[in-house]
Amino acid sequence: MSFSTELKEELSKTENLSNKEAVKYELFGYFISSNITKERNKIKFSTESQYNINRFSKLLSNMEINNYNIAIQGKLFTITVNTKEINVFNAEEKLNANQIKWMIRGTYLGAGSINNPQKKYHLEIGITQKQDAEKIVDYLKSFEIKSNIIEKNNQYAIYIKDGEEISKFLALLGANKSVLKFEEIRVQREMNNKINRIVNCESANLNKTINASIEQVEAIRKLKRNGKFEKMDEHLKEIGELRLKNPNASLAELGKMLKTPVGKSGVNYRLKKIMEIANGE
Repeated sequence: MSFSTELKEELSKTENLSNKEAVKYELFGYFISSNITKERNKIKFSTESQYNINRFSKLLSNMEINNYNIAIQGKLFTITVNTKEINVFNAEEKLNANQIKWMIRGTYLGAGSINNPQKKYHLEIGITQKQDAEKIVDYLKSFEIKSNIIEKNNQYAIYIKDGEEISKFLALLGANKSVLKFEEIRVQREMNNKINRIVNCESANLNKTINASIEQVEAIRKLKRNGKFEKMDEHLKEIGELRLKNPNASLAELGKMLKTPVGKSGVNYRLKKIMEIANGE
């Protein structure tokens, strides 16, 4: 079962159906989602989730809206209800924190989706009207959750692409199990990314060291061929011979091999002097 399906299932089983106020605002959230279509005097909700269609029907029944019809069309479940039954909502009223949470849960159940967090972070909710989408973005901001709006197929989608913001959103919905699973995946992803960055950095440094060593060896051989090597200072000749014999050694390792050991900066200085002499030839 996908993470998105598990989340919808968890939310569909939320035990708040005895709370008439919670039911009302969750149902309101469904009705502004993009999976609601209006045809003459009827409203139709469509979903592929059996859990979701059961949830929606229970919300209707708890609001004493019993004149609805459930149909199955292939993998799609639909509920059709007469618009005259829907007279319990005032879109202009000011909502409190709990009412906002219930409504947003309804919008997500109505037309929300989330990508597999192991691959990428992307949560989206389809909303029919722009003003409703803007209102939800403001509501989310009041809970310190950042989201954006994009227009899609003459409708609107609220989306979140940051892992931490998605985690906060799931917590707002009351999806505690999904939050724990999401956070587990997020920690593992961040650890893998950190390991990859370290490996890439080490590989880049290793390549840089190898390339520098190749250039140094070539310069030393050039000086030997033209007889200039023996004319250099003893400390340059000593490091030059060590580099020829130890082309894969690091600067620190070369420094320890000297008769009088020096640090990385001292070795680097001497090899740079050899390169300058060779390049001046």
